[in-house]
Amino acid sequence: MPATVEPTKNGTGVVDGAGAYPGPVGTGRVLARGLLRRCPVCGSGSLFTRWFVLAERCPGCRLRFQRIEGHWLGALGLNTIVSFTALFVVVVASLVLDHPDYHSGRLAVVAVVTAVVVPLVFYPSSKTMWTAIDVLMRPLEPGEADPEAPRRQRR
Repeated sequence: MPATVEPTKNGTGVVDGAGAYPGPVGTGRVLARGLLRRCPVCGSGSLFTRWFVLAERCPGCRLRFQRIEGHWLGALGLNTIVSFTALFVVVVASLVLDHPDYHSGRLAVVAVVTAVVVPLVFYPSSKTMWTAIDVLMRPLEPGEADPEAPRRQRR
């Protein structure tokens, strides 16, 4: 009998055919996997074919990353929040470090570089991080993924 994913309080858990329950994957581990551009369910890497192109499914557990219509709006929001936070920190730090002689030209250059670079660098992580948050908010349905697949492949 194939493994099925069941919702738990702390994330996702796996029940195998014999009913053995190895325990939930903790919230911190799911979020860390997302931040590190790994599958939040099984931890597999190599999810991106290019910097901006995420595979449709996880190569390890076959989780479909776009779980519902409009799924990536959350990743867009997450990327925007991180980008604006970084921009705010850079502007405030520049103002504090330059006080009382402000250099508006240098501040503008640093702010523009931050506003362009941070969203581009964080883009892949925002997608996997949002999928991790989504898995925590809406636990997997039975058959939606097979977290035991990578372990069976190694045997």
